[in-house]
Amino acid sequence: MTPTIGIDFDNTIVGYDELIYRIAVERGLIDADGDRTKRAVRDRIRQLADGEIEWQKLQALVYGPLIREARLRDGADEFIRRCRDAGMAVFIVSHKTEYASCDETRTNLRTAAIEWMAAHRFFERDGLGLSRGAVFFESTRAAKIGRIKAVGCSHFIDDLEEVFLEASFPRDVQKILYAPDAPLVPASSATIVPSWQVLCDVFFHRA
Repeated sequence: MTPTIGIDFDNTIVGYDELIYRIAVERGLIDADGDRTKRAVRDRIRQLADGEIEWQKLQALVYGPLIREARLRDGADEFIRRCRDAGMAVFIVSHKTEYASCDETRTNLRTAAIEWMAAHRFFERDGLGLSRGAVFFESTRAAKIGRIKAVGCSHFIDDLEEVFLEASFPRDVQKILYAPDAPLVPASSATIVPSWQVLCDVFFHRA
């Protein structure tokens, strides 16, 4: 049976680390020294007075009006292209609300994400060739898992292991944890991959 691939969006296909670090420094939330990964920047900001609110404001900016400056994860496009060429269905399934509570610009986060994908040629026939109908944004994690079931994913790729640990996550879906920042010992039965290039090599070697 031909695999059906599901992929998370934020921090899996699109990377925010460099953008988050830059905006955090520009706003005086952190010093320029130190680890620049999203997780490290988040932890540093949360140590501030009102740090959680500042972190939410920063996320609202980079997921909304500044998403155009976020970068495509290296190798993600090649993986999607190879899936398409192999005749596999590919779906993007994301837990994403329409609006961020801390975003004063009231940018529609889902529209911003679609525009980012369009700018990176996700929907062009000679680009990645995805249908816009294959992109789903869900308001809750439970709804995201429901969508993964509904579209019939055989594999799902996510950077957030908590999704795989949910009791409702379907057991027959192969879990692939995208973890570029550090080696992990998974709490779930997920296969860990440090990069899209490694995933591409492993997945298509097996296929």
